[in-house]
Formats: sequence, C-alpha cells, structure tokens
Amino acid sequence: MTASLELDRLTRRFGGLTAVDSVSGEVREGELVGLIGPNGAGKTTLFNLISGFTPPTSGEARFRGQRLNGMRPARICRLGIGRTFQNLRVFPNMTVFDNVAVGAAGRIGHGVADALFRSSAARARAAAISEQANAALERCGLHDQAELLAANLAYGKRKYLEIARALATQPSLLVLDEPAAGLNDRETADLAAFIRALNAGGLTILLVEHDMGLVMSICSRVMVLASGRKIADAPPAAIQRDPAVLEAYLGTEDLAA
Repeated sequence: MTASLELDRLTRRFGGLTAVDSVSGEVREGELVGLIGPNGAGKTTLFNLISGFTPPTSGEARFRGQRLNGMRPARICRLGIGRTFQNLRVFPNMTVFDNVAVGAAGRIGHGVADALFRSSAARARAAAISEQANAALERCGLHDQAELLAANLAYGKRKYLEIARALATQPSLLVLDEPAAGLNDRETADLAAFIRALNAGGLTILLVEHDMGLVMSICSRVMVLASGRKIADAPPAAIQRDPAVLEAYLGTEDLAA
C-alpha cells in the first residue's frame, strides 16, 4: 500500500524537555493504525505536529509526499487531514448543524465577503457547506438532532459531533485523539463498530487511545511511544507480547484490558 502519512525523525523539544524524540514511521492508505503509550509519552504532541498546531524542532512529516512542516492547520486540513481533540472542542451555544458546518467551511472556504455580498459563487459555497455538514451528521447518526444546541447533547453524542465536524472536512486521513475517553462499555463497543465501518469504507485512520481493548480489537497495526520515542510498531498480537511494551506499561494488565 502507498504511504498516506510519513514521519521522518520527527522531533519536538520544549526547552529542556524532548516530548517527541526522532519518531519515524508511516501510515499506509487504507490502514487503521493505533498509537498508544503511557501518559506523557508524547502522543498528543505527535498529533499536534502532524496537524500543524505545533511546529517540529527537527525532522519532518509528509502527507501523500507533501512536506507538512511550516503549514498552518487550515492548510493541512484542506490537504485532507482531519482530526479530533482529546478535550472536546464543540461550541456549546451553537447548534449541532452549525458545529459541523464550521468543519465544512474550513475545507471549502467561506469568509466575510461571502456573508456580505452573497454572490452566486458564495451561494454555491454555502450550499456545498450545507451538503457536507448534513452528510457528516447522517454518517454519525446525528441528523435528527441537527437543530439542538450542542450543549444539550449527551456526552457520548458530543464525541460523535466532534468526529462529524472532522468528517465534514472530507479527510482522506482521520486522526482521532482518545475518542473513547469517558464512554461506558456499551458506548465504547458502538464507537469501535463505527470506527471500523469508517475504515472499511476506505478512510485511513490514525487512532490515539488508552482503551487497549478497543485498540487491539480494531487496529491492524499499533505504534507504541514511551518517553517520546517509538519503541514498537507491529500487529496487535505482537505488541501484546513485546517485552519493551510490557515494561513501558508496567505489566500485561493494561494491554489485555
């Protein structure tokens, strides 16, 4: 398979702290790859490097062969990388539809001039935004709640709202940062089936998650970070037997959960 995302000795230092330390690897087109590691391992920092929220100190990230270093998040989004955040970033006083439309507008472009002049081009962009937002809501099972304020959604539904906003950018690579955090067992099982279906539909996914049962059940390959360095990269069965991974997690319980 062709590489979708390539990391080449990607490094990020914050003063004397090296949060991501010369990480190399790739996510191939069509894969569902897990990224795991203890708290403080550098997982979210790595996501921020990939999506442009944090610049690398050295090394580089490439998406479909294009160097991402120095690109702003909006530009990376338009290239085809959509992401969610560990801490939900929904707009509580906006409707569910408007939250998702923000993602679609970020991909299509819809600025002050569109709002002021309502040209035919502006109307076409507004229609495209609405179409993409509605498609993402339908995909995430939120279409019948489109007019609700986001603040009135149950916590588990807000997780899907965050994913819907990322899907509205029409990504070819979806980066999910701890989507199962705070969910109960039933909600986690439903989320696992949903993520698996997205991947089966052709979407490449990179998943950061602490729920090892979820990661090991749906990912074809798992990368492991510890203290900012990649210590393993293998199918789930091999990861669960890897001595370095077991040591990083202080035993087998975390990996077997």
